[in-house]
Amino acid sequence: MRATLSAQKLYLYLAGLFITSLVVSNLIFQKFFFWYPFDVTVFGTRLFELSVGILPYPITFLITDLISEIYGRKSANRVVIAGIFASFFSIGILWLSGVVPAIDSSPVDNATFQEVFALSPLAVLASMIAYLSAQFIDIRIYHYWKRVTKGRHLWLRNNFSTFSSQIIDSTTVILLLCIFGVLPWNLFLGLVVSSILFKVMIAAIDTPFLYLFVGLIRRKYALEVDQEIQLY
Repeated sequence: MRATLSAQKLYLYLAGLFITSLVVSNLIFQKFFFWYPFDVTVFGTRLFELSVGILPYPITFLITDLISEIYGRKSANRVVIAGIFASFFSIGILWLSGVVPAIDSSPVDNATFQEVFALSPLAVLASMIAYLSAQFIDIRIYHYWKRVTKGRHLWLRNNFSTFSSQIIDSTTVILLLCIFGVLPWNLFLGLVVSSILFKVMIAAIDTPFLYLFVGLIRRKYALEVDQEIQLY
């Protein structure tokens, strides 16, 4: 069906949440926390010591799956490309902010600003390389299973697409951060395993929410199981 004005607004809001989650995850990545319900050591590496940047990241995959389901593959790809543009734009803003010298009365001096944000451009670059691969793979796998199942078994395409793409994303971004010298190599194995396990568990947890949101939107716009809203 053709998009109504409210359907276009909903797409815009989802895109805004997606882009915000993506950019913020790249800005806050230098703080690490321990996911306390689990205390596991593998090959001498303590698992579930994670960057806070991982917290908003699963939201991006939930939103792309929701957009894929309701608005189709092309609309999901447009949001991914917009997210890439926004992330690279943030690199420029961070660089400019670092170049401008702080005045003596500034609450945040140059050294503090550089300590917090100096590594963010490298993080964004590494994240974008991994993210670009993972998101397009996620969307492709999602629509493959949607086509095979003829729009049924939402849980199957949601989890299969996210599991596959998150393995690629986590491995690639942490590998690049270690290569760039942002993270030490001794953290590589633990961070990769922890990141994948965390994202897989979150993907499984978000499945009921995807069912809920898809159900509400389908009811609002009277969509059939395999029907999509055409924006353009």
